[in-house]
Amino acid sequence: MPQRSIVLVMDSIAEMVEVTRLAEAAGFDLAWDWEFFNKNALVRLAALASATTRIGLGTGIAYAFGRSPMLTASGAADLDELSGGRLVLGLGTGTKRMNEEWYGMPFEHPAPKVAELCRLLRHVWASAGGPMRFQGEFYNLSIPQYVRPGQARPTIPIYLAGVNPIMVRTAAEVADGLVGHPIYPRSYLRDYVRPAIDDGLRRAGRARESFTLASCVIVSVGHDREQARREARQQIAFYSTVRTYDLLLDSAGFSQEKDAIRLAFKTVDAARMADAVSDEMLAATAVAGTPDECREQLAVYDNLLDLPMLYAPTFGVDPGRVLENHRLIVETFADR
Repeated sequence: MPQRSIVLVMDSIAEMVEVTRLAEAAGFDLAWDWEFFNKNALVRLAALASATTRIGLGTGIAYAFGRSPMLTASGAADLDELSGGRLVLGLGTGTKRMNEEWYGMPFEHPAPKVAELCRLLRHVWASAGGPMRFQGEFYNLSIPQYVRPGQARPTIPIYLAGVNPIMVRTAAEVADGLVGHPIYPRSYLRDYVRPAIDDGLRRAGRARESFTLASCVIVSVGHDREQARREARQQIAFYSTVRTYDLLLDSAGFSQEKDAIRLAFKTVDAARMADAVSDEMLAATAVAGTPDECREQLAVYDNLLDLPMLYAPTFGVDPGRVLENHRLIVETFADR
């Protein structure tokens, strides 16, 4: 069966633990947590690591510039030790507003800065003892005597989040994988993401097999078909309000839907926002419907993604239904 993973987009840590255990028992390859201004990805992943034994665990994503490089490196090493070498460190730059207004951190040259951060993290993990120094364009560190006893692995896989082709290319140049955004239409994966990855790998002289193309896919599974499809529409509409995603939507032919969604957003009319998501837009950006329908729809991604990250809608969705959808995702895509 193709690889699959699940993104845990609920608020409750106890529910995250429950779903991760279910996913592990169902044969899922990886579970991802997420970070926001009120959620710490590293702390939450520690809870998942302590509650499981086999499933891979990823930050999907942690903010690359929200912590100092050494705190990121040591936190990742601690999680990798705690999980027995199961960590995937997913990092994202976030936006200028997120960095400056949420975290009080400067935001500059995100692509080259995060590329340097990847090199710095690997340098720290590979340091066996003695002086640890790093001099770069953005980071300069010097620790006279650096040791890290008990480190599970000499390096940890790093995946970078990317939306625009430059960041996707950067991920392919310096990281082990990509964390793609839930609003990717399939045509954007084909026409922009995969060529950018090929370009980045070529620039770095790397083989395609060295890189994992992972991406969030909005998945809404329900016994009530129309409810599931409606929830997926709501999530698509929510993301479509962000101007950063214009290229994704316009290139796929959804400019008319995007404009209607943003017009409804001005009056915070969530129902009209969802109504503006056409059947074609829904089919291009989400998997939604009954369990059998969702299995059939996800199969379309087999030739586009190495690792689908199954992502439940939350915008306008009752928390109880969010949890139910996570359980149904695990049940629907369990080993058979």
